Amino acid sequence: MNRSKIVAIITGAISVLLAIAYLILVQFLDYRDMKPAPVGQIDSTPIAIIDTNPRYFG
Repeated sequence: MNRSKIVAIITGAISVLLAIAYLILVQFLDYRDMKPAPVGQIDSTPIAIIDTNPRYFG
C-alpha cells in the first residue's frame, strides 16, 4: 500500500471512532433525569426591546 491509502484508512478509522464516541455521549446526556427549574426561581421581569434603526422608519 502506498502512503496516501494508509493515511486515508487511518483518517477514516479516526472519523468512525469520533462518530461513535459522539453518539455515546449524546445518548448518555439524553438519558439523564432532567428536572425543570422550580417556578419560584424563574425571573419573570418583563423586558422591552426597542429598535431605533432608521431604515425601518419611513
